[in-house]
Amino acid sequence: MGLLSKKTTNDNEMAFDFHFPTSKKALIIFIRNPELGQCKTRLAKTIGDEAALKIYTYLLQHTSKVSQSVKADKYVFYSETIIANDLWEDSIFRKKLQYGTDLGARMQNAFSELFGLGYEHLIIIGCDLLDLDQNLIEHAFQQLRHHDVVIGPSKDGGYYLLGLKMMFEPIFKTKAWGTETVLADTLNDLQNTDVVLLEELNDIDTFEDIKNYKQLERFYI
Repeated sequence: MGLLSKKTTNDNEMAFDFHFPTSKKALIIFIRNPELGQCKTRLAKTIGDEAALKIYTYLLQHTSKVSQSVKADKYVFYSETIIANDLWEDSIFRKKLQYGTDLGARMQNAFSELFGLGYEHLIIIGCDLLDLDQNLIEHAFQQLRHHDVVIGPSKDGGYYLLGLKMMFEPIFKTKAWGTETVLADTLNDLQNTDVVLLEELNDIDTFEDIKNYKQLERFYI
């Protein structure tokens, strides 16, 4: 398997391929294609593009490992190009493309598409956390059985996990994505909704975010 392999399937064929649900639950994983200079750009300002790419690759591997055994259908949404035979094994992960003008639109489109397939409980995560594990994702799905919305807040003012059992379109609109106001603005949109918050975790975007992870030092020291 080659994470950076350019061997791809036909984008349109995979992006719009119909998948019959095998569960009422689906996990959506948003990833950025791991290309030099195109990922972890804020982190790269401090440690350089090559080190930032290595760390993002490590984060992708971690996310793949912890999510592959989650009891739900699993979808990987690529930012640019769908890659076959990479670390997201085709027998475990269904592959699609993100589309939309900003992160909110891309998330909204992914949720709409999978709700349209008949899923009842959907959770989306990114690939920015070393603290994320299978148990936390499973716990989020359990909480979604009893609440309308589940959110995993991140220490930078955003969120690392969002779970829905129905569409709430306002939460995907008019947000300053990537800033410290995202969580507060999202909760403001959900004032009259049954929301549960998970534990706060640290996502990795800047050099300050990686200082306490000894396993990452080999990539930049």
